[in-house]
Amino acid sequence: MRLSPSSLLLLLLLLPPSNSFTLNLHPPALKLPSTLLKSSPEDGGSAPPPYVDARTLSSSTSSEACVFPISEIAATLPHRYPFALLDRVVSYEAGSRAVGVKCVTQNEPHFTGHFPDRPIMPGVLQVEALAQLAGVVCLNMEGAEPGSVFFFAAVDGVKWKKPVTPGDKVYMEVEITNWKARFGIAKAKGRAYVDGEEVVSVESMTFALAK
Repeated sequence: MRLSPSSLLLLLLLLPPSNSFTLNLHPPALKLPSTLLKSSPEDGGSAPPPYVDARTLSSSTSSEACVFPISEIAATLPHRYPFALLDRVVSYEAGSRAVGVKCVTQNEPHFTGHFPDRPIMPGVLQVEALAQLAGVVCLNMEGAEPGSVFFFAAVDGVKWKKPVTPGDKVYMEVEITNWKARFGIAKAKGRAYVDGEEVVSVESMTFALAK
C-alpha cells in the first residue's frame, strides 16, 4: 500500500516519541573559555582592586625626591640615546651611594629583537643601568670630572631573579665600595627592584676612568 505525502506527515505526528530519535529544539548553552569568565568572591575568585583616580596615584610618589633630573644626568654621563638607561636619581649620598629610577617602555629599540613576542629587557642592559647610576656617584667624586668616560673593567656575582618588561619602573641602588682617585679605579655593588621585588643583583663592578 502506498501512502500519500500528506498521510505520511499525519502518521509521523501521531507516533509517540522514540528514545532513539528526538528533535532537540534547545541546543546546549555555549561554554565560554574560563579566561573570559570573571571570577567573584562567591565562586572562590578574587575581586578586582578598587578604582583609584590618577591624581591620587600620582600623589603617592610626591614624597619621592628628584636629586638629579634627567638634564643633570645628561650633564654628568656621556651616554646618549639609545644607551641612556637612567631617568632620575631620587636619593643620593655624595661619594657613597645612590638610588635611581629606570622607566622601561615598549619604544626602546632592543625590544624589537629581544623578543618580538615577549619583550624582556636584556640582562646586560640591567647591569649597564646600574653601572650608569654608579657613574653618577663616581663622576661627582674628587679626582673625576662630570662628562668623563668610565670603562667597565670587571663584573662579578651577577644574579637575575625576574624578567624586566615594558611598563616596569625599576628602582636601582648602588654603593661605591672603593675609589682610588690616583688611578681612576672604582668598585661598586648594586641591586634593582620592581614593585618591591629584587630583579637583579651585582656583587662587584669595577670601572676605570678613561685617561
